[in-house]
Amino acid sequence: MFASYLIGLREGLEATLVVSILVAFLVKSDRRDRLSLVWTGVAAAVALSVAFGALLSFTAAHLAFEQQELFEAVASIAATVFVTWMIFWMRGAARKIASDLRAKLGEALQVGSVAVAVMAFLAVVREGLETSLLFFASAQGAATTATPLIGITLGLLTSILIGWGLYASAIRVNLTKFFTWTGLLLILVAGGILKYGVHDLQEAGILPGLNTLAFDISGVLDPSAWYSALLSGMFNITATPSVLEVTAWVAYVLPVLYLFLRPAAPAKLAESIS
Repeated sequence: MFASYLIGLREGLEATLVVSILVAFLVKSDRRDRLSLVWTGVAAAVALSVAFGALLSFTAAHLAFEQQELFEAVASIAATVFVTWMIFWMRGAARKIASDLRAKLGEALQVGSVAVAVMAFLAVVREGLETSLLFFASAQGAATTATPLIGITLGLLTSILIGWGLYASAIRVNLTKFFTWTGLLLILVAGGILKYGVHDLQEAGILPGLNTLAFDISGVLDPSAWYSALLSGMFNITATPSVLEVTAWVAYVLPVLYLFLRPAAPAKLAESIS
């Protein structure tokens, strides 16, 4: 649940910030008559994202075992690529995201009504499609889909509340620290998703070494314990991983953490959305 909550919170807040910037720009520009177009674009983006998630689940459920494992493996690897790109993109683009969005919305207002809706749609749909893919990939290791679904729903609701509070100036959040800490956690989550993808490739017979274990700590890590469920659900840490799974996890997590934590030129996150 926590991994899904983190995905919903992180991706949801990015989308919420985008919407808040667009709405604030229109309100301050005395163009409230165009707010309905922004919400139309947002609604279309949400609908497409939900449909994409449903398509992933439907496709996986109607495949033979080896095909299903291969499909889930591809989804897991794609999710790892997307979350890695998203983490580094946000770190670099955060300083100018508000000004870029305002400039694009200003151009869209000059073009016409449809352009405003399309601009809002494109600004949100990327986050929505990423959320659906990440949720599908992270939920594969769960015993039921109910728990991760509750987690991502709570994460999205939390992000909406935070976004509303920022827009209304009711709360202040250090977004630089927020995206740094959630980025660190998401790197570990992505490492677990990649590890699960490698396991699926082994299950599908694409990669060898399914029964070549790196270690066996089943005597220490009780599968029925709450902490085992937390480690497995959050970071896909299991008691009997294969050598290839552990190799993939280490080969991803260590260099990505190093690149993410490298000192960068100090900069503040974007302009205020208000």
